Amino acid sequence: MKRRDFFKFTAHKSAELGYRLAAQGVERRARKWLRPPFAQDELEFLLLCSRCDKCIEACPHDVLFRLPAQFGAQVTATPAMDLLNRGCHLCADWPCVQACEPQALALPKTEDGAAPSPAKFAHLEIDTSRCLPYLGPECGACADSCPVPGALIWHDRLRPEIDHDLCTGCALCREACILDPKAVALSAVREDGPDQPQ
Repeated sequence: MKRRDFFKFTAHKSAELGYRLAAQGVERRARKWLRPPFAQDELEFLLLCSRCDKCIEACPHDVLFRLPAQFGAQVTATPAMDLLNRGCHLCADWPCVQACEPQALALPKTEDGAAPSPAKFAHLEIDTSRCLPYLGPECGACADSCPVPGALIWHDRLRPEIDHDLCTGCALCREACILDPKAVALSAVREDGPDQPQ
């Protein structure tokens, strides 16, 4: 290998490694918040997001908000989802995504033209020590809240359970819960399992 080619190869590999390490770092930090539907991987998202607020303004259910300065200048004013207090309605036309001009949020192209599904937003779990139907009294406040067929199952038509294979983590069942604190715990989705529930 010629000297010039060697240095070009080394520079290319160093850049690849640097990008990979930077991506891992921002992904670790991003476990503290939930990005809007169809967000790019965190590093790519940060490089593309112009902090224009158009996705936040386009959300008809006020689920999106700007991250505050306490999370650092790198992510300040970028959009995140407030699933602790509101659920994502999985809007058919994804207005938040359509509003994103720089493509930090982007719908994937499907070959069959089928409606795309977003990556799982969050991990949800029914807290059976708090959920009213598990304690005796009837409730059913969350019964009609789930937009995904089969994701919220009812045992004996009384006690709810979440099918984690189908659940998108939209948190509409959590929003519908009448208890305070809620009987539906929410945590971030991670490759090595969910974070601590909230």
